[in-house]
Amino acid sequence: MKAVALIDGEHVADVVRDALAALPYDWVGAVLVGGSEKLRGGADYGVPIVDGFGEAEVVIDLSDEPVLGPAERFRWASRALAAGLPYVGADFRFDPPRFAAWGSDVPSIAVIGAGKRVGKTAVAAHLAALLARDRNVVVVAMGRGGPSEPELVEQPPSLDELVALSRSGRHAASDHLEIAALARVPTVGCRRAGGGLAGQVFVSNVVEGARLAAGLDPDLVVFDSSGSAIPPVEVDRRILVVGPGHDLDSYFNTYRRLLADLVVSVGRELEGAIPVRLRLRPEQPLEGRVAVFTAGGVETDHLEADVVHVSVNLGNRLALAAELERLEADTYLVELKGAAIDLVAEDAIVRGRNVVAAGNEVAGDGLDEALLALAPAAVAS
Repeated sequence: MKAVALIDGEHVADVVRDALAALPYDWVGAVLVGGSEKLRGGADYGVPIVDGFGEAEVVIDLSDEPVLGPAERFRWASRALAAGLPYVGADFRFDPPRFAAWGSDVPSIAVIGAGKRVGKTAVAAHLAALLARDRNVVVVAMGRGGPSEPELVEQPPSLDELVALSRSGRHAASDHLEIAALARVPTVGCRRAGGGLAGQVFVSNVVEGARLAAGLDPDLVVFDSSGSAIPPVEVDRRILVVGPGHDLDSYFNTYRRLLADLVVSVGRELEGAIPVRLRLRPEQPLEGRVAVFTAGGVETDHLEADVVHVSVNLGNRLALAAELERLEADTYLVELKGAAIDLVAEDAIVRGRNVVAAGNEVAGDGLDEALLALAPAAVAS
C-alpha cells in the first residue's frame, strides 16, 4: 500500500529511516511536521520530503509529543480523512467515513452538524422551504428515533396525527415529522444507530431512504443529519451547522469543516461562517396565557403573547414533567422536539389546553443568497 509518513525533528534521522524501512508500506514520501531538537541539515530519511499526501493510500503518523499533541493529531487526521485516507498511528487508526452511492444523479445537499441541538433541522427545513419555491424538493431525515423502514410523509402531519403516532409507540417528534409539518415538503424518515468520532454511523436505512426519495423524481434532495453523525450517502454539497457549544477545530469538527461547502453558526459569531439566529415561529395564533417549550437556543422574546413560562427542557423528561405538574397556562407553544408530543401535548389534552406547534425562523444576513448559490452548483454537477 502506498503511504506517506508524518515525521518530526525530535527523532534522529536514522531512527526514522530504519523505522520506515521496517514498516510494510510503499513510501511515496514523508511530511516533516515540525520539531528541531535532533534535526540536522541534509538529514537522510530514505524517502523524499513532501508537502502533501500525493498518491498515498494511507497516512502513517510516526511523530509524537511534543510536536504533535492530541489536538494537532486530530487536525492531521481530519485532513487525511477529508482526503479519503486512513490515518494510522502506533496504537490508533481512523478510517474515513464511507458514503454510499444511491443509484441516482439527482442533485443533493446535506446539512450536517457539530453536535446535537445546534440548529441543523431548522437550517434543513429553511433550506428545503427556500428551494421548494421553484423546485420539487424532497427531504431525507435520519434520526435516533426514526422508523424501522424508510417512511414517506407526503402531507404535513397534524398534531392529532402526531399524538396518535405517539400513542402507538412511535417517536412522534422525529426530525422527518418536524420537517414535513413545518417546511411542508415531502419528507422521508430514516433511522440510524451509533455515531463515530468522524460521523460514521454503525447502522442506518438512509441509503434505502435516499432511493425512495429519488423515486419521487425530485429536482433536488436535502439530507438532514442527526447529532454529529453524517448521512452515509454521497452528496453534491454539504452545509455544516455549528452551535454555541461547538467550534470548527475541536477533534473531528475540522474534518466536518473540510467537508463543508458552507458553514452556518447559530447564535454566535464565528470566523468563516454565516451567523444566524433562530426565532420561534408559532404556526397558529396564540391565545391567553402562553407556556413556551423549546429544546434551547431559540429566541422567544419577540413573541406577541402573554408568555407566563418558558421551558428549555424538551430533552429532559424528568425536569419537563416537574414543570408541567405546576404549570398554569391556556396555550402550549411547543417545538417538535424530544418529549413535545408524548409529554407536552398529552398534558395539554388532559388539562383541556390549546397546543400550537412552533417552527424556527432562521435569520441571518446573506444566508439565503449563500444557500441559493449552492443549489445551481449542485444542479449543474
